[in-house]
Amino acid sequence: MDGTAARSSSDLPISPHAALGDMGTCDYLFIIAAYDFERYDTPQNRRLLRRAADRSGTVVGLDTGSWLMAGAGLLSSKRATLHWDLLDQFSERFLDVDVVRERVVSDGNRITCAGAMSAYDLARNLIETHLGHSIAQDVDAMFLRDPSRVGQHRSMDQKSAVGRAITLMHQNIEKPLDLITLAKRATCPPKTLERRFREQLGAPPGQVYRHIRLTAARHLVESTQLQITEIALRCGYESPSALTRAYKARFGHPPRRYSGASPR
Repeated sequence: MDGTAARSSSDLPISPHAALGDMGTCDYLFIIAAYDFERYDTPQNRRLLRRAADRSGTVVGLDTGSWLMAGAGLLSSKRATLHWDLLDQFSERFLDVDVVRERVVSDGNRITCAGAMSAYDLARNLIETHLGHSIAQDVDAMFLRDPSRVGQHRSMDQKSAVGRAITLMHQNIEKPLDLITLAKRATCPPKTLERRFREQLGAPPGQVYRHIRLTAARHLVESTQLQITEIALRCGYESPSALTRAYKARFGHPPRRYSGASPR
């Protein structure tokens, strides 16, 4: 709060750029706290948080950071969550907050997160909001997140069909499955599967599948010495030229090795 270095509960030092009171405007203000959060819920810190919130587009509380937000009056008449171990105390202490047992809660320009693994859900939601479904799927693949095992806001039966299909896509990059086969193995009628893809991801299965295959192709281009012919085969393209056309259409340039420098 005062601009001096802080230490996390695991004793890692965190060096701030400035005191909170000197903060300029920002798009997102993230409030993070740990086990001794109550000792920071002071009148002075509440004033600092309120002033910082006035200069922020969206305020986000992670774990017990939600408690500090509520203490500063930043969650009045809002739905909110925090670490589930403290839900009862939180609801008893802040009667003006609609406390819910959820992993991530958005209410206007306030977002609260239960912490721990749900922080990943929060980060992914922000990525999807600002960059779209396709980039969020790339993040899923990078962090080994299986969409078929993760529930979303929609009903589980709808999500599981799309999730199973996306898992099958990742498992069958070299020899892509056609829609009928994909739908059969995802236990969902083809037309229904296509409709759910459009509803949930904003794109048909074929477009999502192509995105997954091109992401795999880019990884091979940038991290291996394989020839384009071999990469095309591994990513389900019938020829290097077919891969090159699709690659250029998505990334704006033909396949080329990553040099670590910005292209001129």
